[in-house]
Amino acid sequence: MSQKLTKSRIDKASSEKADYFLWDTELKGFGLKVSKGGRKTYVCKYRVGSGRTAPSRRMTIGAHGSPWTLDQARSEARKILGRAANGEDPAKEKQDEKKQITVAQLCDLYLEHGVGTKKQSTIATDKGRIERHIKPLLGSKRVPTVNRADIRRFLQDVAAGKTATDQKTGKFGRAIVRGGKGTATRTVGLLGGIFAYAEDAGLIELNPVRGIKRFKDKKGERFLSQVEMVALGQAMSDGLKQGQNRQAIAVLKLLMFTGARKGEIEALKWENVDLAAGYLRIEESKTGQKSIPLNTEALEILRELTRVSGSPFVFPALRGKGHYQGTTKVWRVIRERAGLSDVRMHDLRHSFASIAVSGGASLPIIGALLGHADNSTTQRYAHLHDDPVKAASEAVGSAIGKHIGDKKNTQLDGKNG
Repeated sequence: MSQKLTKSRIDKASSEKADYFLWDTELKGFGLKVSKGGRKTYVCKYRVGSGRTAPSRRMTIGAHGSPWTLDQARSEARKILGRAANGEDPAKEKQDEKKQITVAQLCDLYLEHGVGTKKQSTIATDKGRIERHIKPLLGSKRVPTVNRADIRRFLQDVAAGKTATDQKTGKFGRAIVRGGKGTATRTVGLLGGIFAYAEDAGLIELNPVRGIKRFKDKKGERFLSQVEMVALGQAMSDGLKQGQNRQAIAVLKLLMFTGARKGEIEALKWENVDLAAGYLRIEESKTGQKSIPLNTEALEILRELTRVSGSPFVFPALRGKGHYQGTTKVWRVIRERAGLSDVRMHDLRHSFASIAVSGGASLPIIGALLGHADNSTTQRYAHLHDDPVKAASEAVGSAIGKHIGDKKNTQLDGKNG
């Protein structure tokens, strides 16, 4: 598709089912790539050498907008085409230069171009692992020089707590990084994705993370017992009496009664609360849109909340216009008071599922309650079926025993046997 590129035409260009290009008629070889996701990027196409048989190259200039305006991108394309006319190969030179980037630079490129299908909450977690673990230990190394031995050493160092830190972040924030085997395993998993991006981009030939044996990730295997649930509930009641933030306590209770994720409850808007039908209509979660059923206890918590005028959020921020984000700080106090220092807030979600399983709910029902997009995610709760299955076996055995208990000494005769 060729036409004179103007700012108006570029702004009007909309995404389609597949990537497409708009080529400029004013400067041959200069164009705009519009991805199916809507991203607009200036590109330049040229041939290496002369003649129709000469290989063609396509070089990315930069994304439309800041810092690349149409005029700036067209000017850069003229420079690239001029160099190509003089026998140079700017795209190959840029690729060779990129091959020598550091791991820190690769991580930045990955966050800019390699996370298109990830949720914002997942990207935020990735950024934390990159800044707290990957960059401090591997950031200065050149990408092509990283080998399997480096990855194994990285895994051991994070597991041993080499990147552990406790520091203030801003006026009220605090970052506590402990490391450990679980963190090491998940961060190496992220590294695998980052180096896979480098492999696809032609920066490396082999992914050094591939085949690295990691620690068994025990994430999600902590379930609260009935006694621990009671202790946690008492700690929340005591916290309210002692002045703990009421919003944080309400968030924690909703996490317990719904099995939702912290981000889904903290960022909840009143427009997504359907009290009449008894559902939370979550527009965007880790697995996309979903509906969370509200039981009587959850409905009661929501009905007792007071709407703050001018805020769309169920739990508005104490300062500013956003939503409340202080639950984690209050959670640390509550769990310590309950004697549950090893319990994570996300374990409330797993405990919700474990109680449902113990009550006889099937794995598909558990998956629906938790909003799992993949059935394999729900399989972590399969072993919890042992108790209800065993109870069913006991009930059947007891019933059979009532019928045959008075015939223990009866022997079969030949006619009936």
